[in-house]
Amino acid sequence: MQKLLPIFSILFFCLCMNVSFAQLPKDTVIKNEKKIIDTIGVKTFNPHKATIRSAMVPGWGQVYNKKYWKVPIIYGALGTTAVVFFYNIKNYKLLKQAYIYKSDSLPDNDVYIDQKFKNLSANSLKTYRNAFRQNVDYSVLFFMFFWGLNVVDATVDAQLKAFDVNDNLSLKISPGYSPMANTTGLSFVFDIHSKSNKGAK
Repeated sequence: MQKLLPIFSILFFCLCMNVSFAQLPKDTVIKNEKKIIDTIGVKTFNPHKATIRSAMVPGWGQVYNKKYWKVPIIYGALGTTAVVFFYNIKNYKLLKQAYIYKSDSLPDNDVYIDQKFKNLSANSLKTYRNAFRQNVDYSVLFFMFFWGLNVVDATVDAQLKAFDVNDNLSLKISPGYSPMANTTGLSFVFDIHSKSNKGAK
């Protein structure tokens, strides 16, 4: 009888394992069905798509993320830098040409200088020309910065869409007694139950 005991033990262990594994697919199916039910009607947002769309057309990623209110802000920032760029490039070209006419040895060419720059000396024209040339570079950098910021915003926004931040999540502070530490204190309770579960309780 003692020789058969190890054999019976092995058979009993295998039987228990078979029972537990037989129940596993059923539980898995139930969990999967619950997951499918919970996610019905919820749109998934792809950060890669949001990034590509915003990189191609500013604001397209925000439209994809359903953050329509951000589109006017993006185009306001890009439009402002674009207007500043064209203003600077226009004045830079006028000052560049005015400096050439003012520096040459032909006084007749001064008539071609723009009216607002005629009274300036050659050194002043050169100084203003260099300043506007620098402003052109700055306006281009700011335009690229706002375009990149638009891409980053769309990507981060799409990433955050995956996090559940609805009213069913709550953090509460409640007093309690700890048997292990034999003390009474405050505890932080992070409740992730749904409203239906709370009502059932």
